[in-house]
Parts: sequence; structure tokens; C-alpha cells
Amino acid sequence: MAERGQADTGKDVPGRGVTARRIVLGTQLRRLREAAGISRADAGYVIRASDSKVSRLELGRVAFKERDVADLLSTYGVNDPEERDTFLEMVRKANEPGWWRRYTDVIPSWFQDFVGLEESAARIQVYELQFVPGLLQTEAYARAVLTRGRPDYAPPDTERRIVLRTQRQKLLTSPHPPRLWAVLDESILHRPIGGRRVLREQLEFLLEQSKQPHITIQVVPHQLSGYAAENPFQLLRFAEPELPDVVYIEHLGGALFLDGVEEIEIYSRALDRLAVDAETPDRSRQHLVKILGEM
Repeated sequence: MAERGQADTGKDVPGRGVTARRIVLGTQLRRLREAAGISRADAGYVIRASDSKVSRLELGRVAFKERDVADLLSTYGVNDPEERDTFLEMVRKANEPGWWRRYTDVIPSWFQDFVGLEESAARIQVYELQFVPGLLQTEAYARAVLTRGRPDYAPPDTERRIVLRTQRQKLLTSPHPPRLWAVLDESILHRPIGGRRVLREQLEFLLEQSKQPHITIQVVPHQLSGYAAENPFQLLRFAEPELPDVVYIEHLGGALFLDGVEEIEIYSRALDRLAVDAETPDRSRQHLVKILGEM
């Protein structure tokens, strides 16, 4: 976090996405407000908004208006022209549309939030019980998942959703990729999603990806399946201290985003147990090789 007069524009943070910029800016505005001893209600009055709107701004959940931020800076006693310009530049960067906005016709708003956080994460930890994680799926495997194994009855938006998944995967080949740690239940490696050829191609891809320095894959053997965690989930961790860790859990009607200290601790402990129960990365690679040899 930058000190007063040294607002962080995000220029020196490789890979920071617009979601992270928005949260960092909101956090800095909250700290300025608290330092000035001004309530959310009074701040809301200044920008002709409710205190709940100020709360959403400070949490980075809504877009910023330059006029509102300028008025808040004046109220908080930030009058230095250079510092004000730095904050307003942050507003412009935070309001840049994320690349995923082109796909709003095929993804719900809660998943847009996740993609924005995923893009900003420094470390992604994922536990899966049924499917290969989206970031590690081949195109053919993704198509089988999205069509529920019936490609002849594919929904009309299937190809757009596959392109979106492919775009997300570019995160792992970017100049500053996040560290990805994927723990997979062994059943995933045997479940014939898309048929034998598609599964084989997917396992070969997993084996190849497991050799990347920023990607770790571990396999939980059948006999230890389901003990450390009952459901799939992801834990996103960020380089910026302003951004709390986030647990992401999908369900049939949407998704949950958990960032409470106790909640993060519960899922962190589950990941620790999974790391112990699972085969080591080397043995997991050997297991993949063995399965491929038997196919």
C-alpha cells in the first residue's frame, strides 16, 4: 500500500487486472476516508450517493466516476495536484473493460467476477472431484463437458464458451503467469469424458503441463478420496496486501465467494490435508504415464 502522496497506480505490478486495480483503489479511498475521520454516510452525501454505494466503491465492486473520486479526494484533504492526478489515473485504469466483457452474452455476472479475480491472482489453488480444471482442459475435453457428452445436441453458445475458456487459459502462458496448484481426484483420470481419444489427449496435456515450473498437479488416490474435502473449490491468493484471499465455490444456481478470515483458514487447512493425502507431483506424473500406457 502506498503512503499518502504516493498512490499506487499499478504500473509496476505485472499482470494486475482491472478487478485488482478496482479493489486496490477502493481500499486506498477507504483508508483516506478513515484517516480523515469521515463516515461513509458523509462521504456518500458528498457524491450524491448512499453509504452503501460508498461501501461498494471501497470494496471495488462497482465502477468509479472521476468526478466522484475528485470530490472525495477534496473532502479527504488530498489537494496536491500530482497526487490527485495519480488517483484519477487509477480511476481510468480501473474502469478499463476486462477482455471477458466481450462474452457477457454467454456467462453470468457471478462468473465474470470470478474471471476478473482469476486474472489478478498470483496463486490459484484448485481441488476438483469430477472434471479437469478449466484452465487445464483441452478444447475437445471442454467441448465434451459443455455439451454434457452429447455434441450433436450442443447449445448454440457452446463454441463461444469454448473460446472463452481458451482465452482464460492464456493466463498460464503470459509473461508473468500465476502459480497454479491443482489437486485432482484420481477418478477424473479414468472418467471417459468425450470418449477414449479425448481423454487420452487430455491426460497427455496434463502430463505436459505438469512439467511447467509454475504448474503443480497432484492426484488424490482412490483410497483417500473425499476425506479432506467433500466438494470442489478454488482458493485465489493475490500479491497485493489490499486484496484478501478468496475462496470460490460453484453450485447449480451460481457461486459463493468467501473471504472471511475463518473461512479462508478452513479451506487452507483442507488444501494442506489434500497435499498430504495426494501423491507427490513426481509420483502424480508417473501415475499419468502409467494410465496412458494402459490405454
